Amino acid sequence: MTDTETLPFSHILRPSELAARKPTRFDITPDAATCTAIADWAGIEGLEALRLKGTLTPSGRSDWTLDADFTARVVQSCVLTLAPVTTDLRETVTRRYLAQMPEPTGDEIEIPEDTDSEPLPDRFDLGAVALETLELALPLYPHAPGAALGAHEATPPGAAPIRDEDTRPFANLKSLLGGKDDTESDKS
Repeated sequence: MTDTETLPFSHILRPSELAARKPTRFDITPDAATCTAIADWAGIEGLEALRLKGTLTPSGRSDWTLDADFTARVVQSCVLTLAPVTTDLRETVTRRYLAQMPEPTGDEIEIPEDTDSEPLPDRFDLGAVALETLELALPLYPHAPGAALGAHEATPPGAAPIRDEDTRPFANLKSLLGGKDDTESDKS
């Protein structure tokens, strides 16, 4: 997400306004209208609930650590039947905000093991953290209970049906190599 992108949910905390020696607790949830806007933004059918609850804790002289629990209930369309599928999401969110984040140098950038670290922003947008977590946690291919692909046959005019097995790349390999076809062995 970019800074210039308009997000449907925002909750700003400025590091300069937070206690420098103790954790700042937060518990944010959008109202119903904002949930509708988030669902439209995320391209899903609905967002029934979303919550980000945790702490922002000072670390050292100017670094911060965000630890939170993310929960959401989303409604998406089944990829097979288009029926609504409701999914409960739960994620643990950890971010480290570093005042002196080392800048990558050279042509090749090595990704550090600590991928939860970011440069210290001038403001923490907890809404943006919740939206990013939502985007990453959404199921890519939601399935309604009992939805499954069945066997398909296609029949050109005047021909025998083509089954899924017939379209596999090595379906006729055995017969090409001189082996017996499975249907021949059934006749014996």
